[in-house]
Amino acid sequence: MSMIIEKVHHIYDPLHYYWEHKSTQRAVTTILIGVFVVSLLTIEFNRNSLLPESVGSLLPTNPFYSVHLAFSLLLLAEVISLIFILPCSVSRAVGKQFEILALIFLRSAFKELIHFSEPIRLAGQMDAVLRIGAYGLGALIIFVLLSIYYNQQVKREDTGSGEVVFMFVGAKKMVALVLLFLFFTLAFYNISSWFAAHEKVEFFAEFYTILVFSDVLIVLISHSFFPYFRDIFRNSGFAISTLLMRLSLTAPEYYDVLIGVGAAVFALFLSMAYKRNTLSR
Repeated sequence: MSMIIEKVHHIYDPLHYYWEHKSTQRAVTTILIGVFVVSLLTIEFNRNSLLPESVGSLLPTNPFYSVHLAFSLLLLAEVISLIFILPCSVSRAVGKQFEILALIFLRSAFKELIHFSEPIRLAGQMDAVLRIGAYGLGALIIFVLLSIYYNQQVKREDTGSGEVVFMFVGAKKMVALVLLFLFFTLAFYNISSWFAAHEKVEFFAEFYTILVFSDVLIVLISHSFFPYFRDIFRNSGFAISTLLMRLSLTAPEYYDVLIGVGAAVFALFLSMAYKRNTLSR
């Protein structure tokens, strides 16, 4: 088993280093900006009938679709960062999940602009305005709760021997590599839907479903290395918060915001209780 874990470290560490490298992050930023500008220009050309009809019929005419596309790609980059954070800290990974959820709410707010004509007029679009307000407020509340949540994190002192930590982190890296494989599998499946006769899946909802199972798996893995009730309870509670986030992604309008904010409140109270329990010992 130790040989397998060692190989996992050797596979995961270079990938992590490459993703976090400044040149990679600059390339990601350049791609996001490029996609946004190109999509915006393409839509403008299409609006002014400057594209062939065969091409224009496949493209939108509302420029706010470019914002939605840019935010979707930004979320994909954040999901990859989440995968690489997972082996470092479970609590930090949960915080990253809430960061992504807040960005999803902001994307949903921008998506509502698709219902507006240009120039933007409020007449007949008050329902969309209310949804924009709800998603924006939900994202803001999660942002505020996250600042408190991160302040509640405590470093575990009884981490055991170096070998125990090596095996535990290696096991989490193995889970992260599986998540990375599933991430690209889902992405490839959705891209292939443009050329094959099958429907796309709701990417973020499906990936959060996978995260629920990965969180449960980490709970079981951590039990072998840290069989303390407070650690098992905290990690299990984090799995519940991930489940609530997953439910928020498919809940009806307004309920999705309430469930998402409720998940953030739950994770915050759980962290506060864990911190108090740990420091009182």
